[in-house]
Order: sequence, then C-alpha cells, then structure tokens
Amino acid sequence: MTKVAIFARIPLKPGTRAEAAKGLQACIDNAHTEAGTLLYILHEDPNDPDALFFYDLYADSDALTVHGASEGMKVMGGVLKEYGAGRADMRFLTPISGKGL
Repeated sequence: MTKVAIFARIPLKPGTRAEAAKGLQACIDNAHTEAGTLLYILHEDPNDPDALFFYDLYADSDALTVHGASEGMKVMGGVLKEYGAGRADMRFLTPISGKGL
C-alpha cells in the first residue's frame, strides 16, 4: 500500500497563533492513538506569524480516512472556527523517497 502525506498551511486571525497551537494539541494527542498515523507534526514559521503548518504521514489511504473521522478532527474544527482566518491550503502528497519511509 502507498503511504499518503499532507502538507497544510492553516491561516489564523492575527495574533492568535499561540492560542491556536495550544488548542490543536488535543488533535496531536488524539493522533497518538491512531496506528496508521505515522507522523502528525505541527509547525510554525517565524516569517509567517499568522499561520500554522501541519505535516502528516499516513500508512495508507485507509489510515487517512480513519484520521479524518477522528475525535481529533472534530476538535480541530472548533479550534479553526475560533482562530482560523480562511481555508487551509492542503496539499495531498505521495512520498517517493526519503529517510524513514
């Protein structure tokens, strides 16, 4: 089965990055319970203070489906409703080579 990756930029209301990151911790905690979620990493960019970034790696498309229906994604919806500033720019990727694959 082919692994699936997602890179997402989440735009935020100005000045809310710390609060949003704190709220998204529950999503990360939930991802620890998902066997098929291999990586679920929240990032910040010091040059883009009004956004957060996620990089996710899933064992396969079924694992991505499980994650998408998880409690963590329900939490994310609430966090983004409060702190989000528009639609996330999500890129669905197919890893082809690299350390850890």
